[in-house]
Amino acid sequence: MSYTKEMTEKIVASYSNNPTRETVEELAENYSKSIKSIIGKLSREGVYKRESYKTKTGEDPITKLDLVANIADELGLEDQAIAGLEKSPKSALKNILSALRDEL
Repeated sequence: MSYTKEMTEKIVASYSNNPTRETVEELAENYSKSIKSIIGKLSREGVYKRESYKTKTGEDPITKLDLVANIADELGLEDQAIAGLEKSPKSALKNILSALRDEL
């Protein structure tokens, strides 16, 4: 069964008022649709907001390569000048970057 105009309006309104995964799950259950179907409909209507991944500490994820590139930028070096640094523990790279930013 496809979505009626009335269903679409109600789904969009519900999600717009509370744009969470729980709302999507409730809508899927209420309208006997799959979660993917609801997400697809909300996406086509231009209102779906994908949840961004966060680390265990609640930060946006960053790779070791990104950290090394940021360190190189802070030092005014090319990434290749500090090649191999990405094998260091992530916490050490974060500490170095933080210390460099505090110094400047």
